[in-house]
Amino acid sequence: MKFTTTLLASSALTVASGMAFADAHMANEMTIISWGGAYSNSQQKAYNEPYAEMTGVKIINDESSAEAVSKLRAMNEANNITWDVVDVTAADSIRLCDEGLAMEIDFDEQLAAAPDGTSASDDFGDTLINDCAIPQIVFSTTFGYRTDLVGDTPPTSVCDVFDTTAYPGKRALEKRPIGNMEWALLCDGVAKDEIYDVLATPEGQQKALDKLETIKDDVIWWNAGADTPQLLADGEVVMGSTYNGRLFSVIVEQEQPVAMLWDGQMFDLDVWIIPAGLPDDRKARALDYVKFATDTQRLADQAKYISYGPARASSAPLVGKHAELGIEMAPHMPTDPANSKNTFFFNYTFWADYRDDVDAKFQAWLAQ
Repeated sequence: MKFTTTLLASSALTVASGMAFADAHMANEMTIISWGGAYSNSQQKAYNEPYAEMTGVKIINDESSAEAVSKLRAMNEANNITWDVVDVTAADSIRLCDEGLAMEIDFDEQLAAAPDGTSASDDFGDTLINDCAIPQIVFSTTFGYRTDLVGDTPPTSVCDVFDTTAYPGKRALEKRPIGNMEWALLCDGVAKDEIYDVLATPEGQQKALDKLETIKDDVIWWNAGADTPQLLADGEVVMGSTYNGRLFSVIVEQEQPVAMLWDGQMFDLDVWIIPAGLPDDRKARALDYVKFATDTQRLADQAKYISYGPARASSAPLVGKHAELGIEMAPHMPTDPANSKNTFFFNYTFWADYRDDVDAKFQAWLAQ
């Protein structure tokens, strides 16, 4: 499907969309795992608060998504699943689904159809990447930079991150291989369409680490998506990677001297999964919640609060202005034509297959 870039006008709750399991005995409390910051706030406004008001359920919010795979593995081993709905990246959803840690979804039976009757599977289209992942948003990981620290010639290429002569100062990079390894190879001369073939080899992995080594002493490593916006706002880094919605917040909402570097942005998906093995009352509650939270209106509603594109086609025409600022959101979407001239499409399958091994090598390199 095409990821379009328009955003929504708010409307009244479509109560029926969330009530597929209204006749089942559902738990009156649920724990939802996400990423925190501006992103979790957008979910609170678009999904959680309306759902809690509609149903009376108590929602406990946790910001542990970065550790979702390891924690769900540990919970499964201990036979003690304490999470009900978990927001994860596409690659992590593949791993969790393959390992039997996420339940499979019948998309057309358990998710809402589009308002015109289009089935959920057709409406979500290509964003349905495995049998367990329920898509939410299209986002990108990209770079922001301090406009007052880059001189008279702002960076225009993602490879400017590796140019410490033209742009001296600290950089912020995520403390994991995803994204960093691809950008390193791209900026070391590997053709975009060959990057994952190269990265699949030990020699290619070393080549990426060698490129990262050239800026290692200038890097502040981050773990949470909110870290880079704060580092930029404080002037501790001259440029840094994070999710485009976090940069939107620091640029537009906080009006910091920061600009977006869209070149080389890496498209990705965030999805819901429901842990396998929940008792029936919690499973019913989780299914009821995700049916509500991923209907056409709710996915459009989220775009009122953050610059991520909704993952289903029928949501796109409802996208309009920011709920509080009143600005059009389309120009701030990663999928906007002006922003997506040189994008990098994240390979979910590669990272599902190679993540553990490459991560171990990356962390060993960091410790050197």
